[in-house]
Amino acid sequence: MTGKNIFSGLKAKGNIYGFLVLSLTLVMVLYTISRVGFYFFNRPFYADMNWSRFSVILLGGLRFDLSATLYSNSLFILLAILPISWRFKSVYKKTLFWIFVVVNSIAFALNTIDFIYYRFTLRRTTLSVIDQFKNEANLGRLAFQFIWDYWYAVLFWIGLVAVLFYVGKRLKYSGPQIQSKTIFYLGGVIAMLVSIYLFVGGARGGFRSSTRPITLSNAAAYAETPNDIGLVLNTPFALMRTAKANVIKKVKYFSSEAELETVFTPVRKAADSSALPNAKNVVILILESFSKEFVGAYNKDVDGGKYKGYTPFLDSLIAVSRSYQYSLANGRKSIDAMPSVISSIPSIEVPYVLSHFSGNKINSLASLLKEKKYHTAFFHGAPNGSMGFDAFAKLSGFDQYYGKTEYNNDKDFDGIWGIWDEPFLQYFASSMNTFKEPFFTTLFTVSSHHPYNLPEGYESKFKGGPKLVHRTIEYTDFALRQFFKKASTMPWFKNTIFVITADHASAEIQVPEYNSAWGYFSIPIFFFQPGENGGGLRPEIIQQVDIMPTILGLLHYDKPYVAFGRDILHDHSAPFAFNYLNNTYQLFRGDFLLQFDGTKSTALFRFKEDKFLKANLVTQMPDTVRNMEQSLKAFIQQYNNRMVDNNLTTEGSQLLRSRKP
Repeated sequence: MTGKNIFSGLKAKGNIYGFLVLSLTLVMVLYTISRVGFYFFNRPFYADMNWSRFSVILLGGLRFDLSATLYSNSLFILLAILPISWRFKSVYKKTLFWIFVVVNSIAFALNTIDFIYYRFTLRRTTLSVIDQFKNEANLGRLAFQFIWDYWYAVLFWIGLVAVLFYVGKRLKYSGPQIQSKTIFYLGGVIAMLVSIYLFVGGARGGFRSSTRPITLSNAAAYAETPNDIGLVLNTPFALMRTAKANVIKKVKYFSSEAELETVFTPVRKAADSSALPNAKNVVILILESFSKEFVGAYNKDVDGGKYKGYTPFLDSLIAVSRSYQYSLANGRKSIDAMPSVISSIPSIEVPYVLSHFSGNKINSLASLLKEKKYHTAFFHGAPNGSMGFDAFAKLSGFDQYYGKTEYNNDKDFDGIWGIWDEPFLQYFASSMNTFKEPFFTTLFTVSSHHPYNLPEGYESKFKGGPKLVHRTIEYTDFALRQFFKKASTMPWFKNTIFVITADHASAEIQVPEYNSAWGYFSIPIFFFQPGENGGGLRPEIIQQVDIMPTILGLLHYDKPYVAFGRDILHDHSAPFAFNYLNNTYQLFRGDFLLQFDGTKSTALFRFKEDKFLKANLVTQMPDTVRNMEQSLKAFIQQYNNRMVDNNLTTEGSQLLRSRKP
């Protein structure tokens, strides 16, 4: 049978939309073939690959292939769906064909280059490659050498383009059969709007309002190991999704590693390696948008002592917990919180999970405690996939993920964000009762989120305050009370360390002083152990990235690891907190807040007493500025350089490759 006869059935007479679907499907098929090729070109990195694992990668990769296909073919799609009669003329069809072939040939060329380049970087190429090679004067020679040395990859690409051309040439459409111009144009406009809707959903990776556009970190949901992420992704997607992202670059504030290490190092060693392991369970509760402002225990001096806040249960818990007056988030988004809390990785410039380096190998409470035979699980009542939490949970080493799907009762769905906090926290407690001890779990609440609705029957129970968010804060506080009431009856309760914190501060501000560079990051962070009185508030600084090392200290973890925070119980260095706001680095230490733009310090405040940050002392206290700036520079250099070098674990340097292409 001739090739013409084989593909004659692909002709989509009178249906340009059928032609469009077949064309894009062809591209998707070639991306899948490319993924198989990528695997075979890089088999040494996947020595233990099996069919079950590879099938998950292939299926997961379709999500990223669809996004890349739609983005890169957006002009082709637009020209095909425009409700104009010209699109049925011969010249127009030929133009469409060549746009289709040229654009996708370039996309597959970029994808095929990574068949080789991946082995040097162990990650898909992002736009940072432009900065990496922008000063090379011999790019033409390098390109020719690449083609010469890796001719077999070039041959693979030629094969893809040949199939693209051959099959694409046989995908045809003809003019409409409808004679009425009114029906033609009206139907064309409706079809175009439907096509745009489908395009947006496919490019974003979903249609739900809670679904963020998929990015590099979402690939972890289909990866068994960090190396699998490169196989799930494709290079055009990686390039397009990092087009607008700030790129973390190496810096060199310190001339030598030895000098840098004396100022700050994220490599942590066991505080007391001789201590016996402490196999307590660990439960972390991350509360959505829970500003410290909402918690009365932190604000006893507000309104002359009349301010009570909206969290009577948390107030009672803080009184017997180890808590800190100056507790700060490391970011302003929910997606900043998980890396900070779970892996002691803050966000600088761009959220870690949206950065080019979100596929780096990391250590976390989940991965480190699994080594000690802990069962690990993450709970989030939102639709699975929301915020990419399931992907990061998998990347960071959790054994299980429990979301709206696992809860499996839409009667408790709030209709927007997820399962109401009260029933989901009850589900959380019941689920933990089935886990073998010791276990480590984390739960992320959802109900204190805009539009601040309450479950049916609770509208009159929680009156709130001046802001709508206050009533949902009261509701979640109540849900926490019910959770602890149930958990306290369970056998694992007394052998558990509870950590309560928030993902970030709320945008809803009632108390004026919280509308400040320190207030934007002020959240609760405290440690509660049943049967022990933690002593209440301490006048110290703590940050989200301190949670991981502190927990590991409490458990007498006996191996080195990487963390950008400190063990607040055993580390004798000065407490500090770091965050990033409006292109400005912020360092909190002692009584001071230093603001630094990457080149020079721009402000110094006594933030504890100057709550509105009115008195800039940057010129009046040069020694303090110099000392704090030195510490901040060391923190930034360690973060940036380790991020770029994929050196976020104690064995991370083993992943680096000395040979450069």
